[in-house]
Amino acid sequence: IAAGLSALDRLDRLARLDTAVHRVDPRAKVITTAVFVVCVVSTGKYDLLGLLPFAVFPVVLAAEGDLPLGFLGRLLLMASPFALVMAAFNPLFDREVVAWLGSVPVTGGWISFASIVLRFLLTVAAALVLTATTSFAGVCLALEKLRVPEPLVTQLLLLYRYVFVLGDETRRMAQARRLRSFGRRGRDWRVYGQMLGHLLLRTFARAQRIYLAMKARGFDGSVRVARPLHFGPGDLVFTLGWSALFVLFRTVNVPLALGRLVAGVLGIAAGTG
Repeated sequence: IAAGLSALDRLDRLARLDTAVHRVDPRAKVITTAVFVVCVVSTGKYDLLGLLPFAVFPVVLAAEGDLPLGFLGRLLLMASPFALVMAAFNPLFDREVVAWLGSVPVTGGWISFASIVLRFLLTVAAALVLTATTSFAGVCLALEKLRVPEPLVTQLLLLYRYVFVLGDETRRMAQARRLRSFGRRGRDWRVYGQMLGHLLLRTFARAQRIYLAMKARGFDGSVRVARPLHFGPGDLVFTLGWSALFVLFRTVNVPLALGRLVAGVLGIAAGTG
């Protein structure tokens, strides 16, 4: 729990850096990331090579935004078991051989397995880069400006903030349990069930106090930031340029096209020689 909350806090701190990527309007980054996700998830289940060029987007933005690649990589590894579970049964149900690696047959199930994992990594990486260069509050503000229903945006923002409250309450209860237990005592399922019940009641009470404090300070459901948003020409170029590149990657298998081009050039050179 502490490691997870620390990672979320570090993403918030990274969002306060001052780079060219951080200065891009949050709406431009949200729209661009949405186009990226749509193009990635709409690729064919066997189109593994066609997914590789999409890695340019999160890698370039992470590099330009001075984001630590090791930290983002660890977050991807933490989330990767979900993709592995989702794709685990593909090799069992799709046994048709679609390619050969030398004398080793490769079934469609293994290719679709790799495709699902790669799509998951690409989309999660894009979401992490978006959050680390915009902040979750900035993403919520961008969604509100893009006419997403305000109650939904407010719920997302409060849910994100409530994660820290829930984690803090859980850590205190876990520490109290450790101080009151010895050896294996206090670690059976009955104790954990009671802890979950008490955690639910305590978080309800804590959430009520937080809500009353917010209302006392004038909260009316709107997301506010100190710096107003401004969608300028640079933001438009950012959105249109990346979106056009994503559409190109989606419609043209760039690695395959480059391979054919290189093979053709080599063939012409060999014939001329």
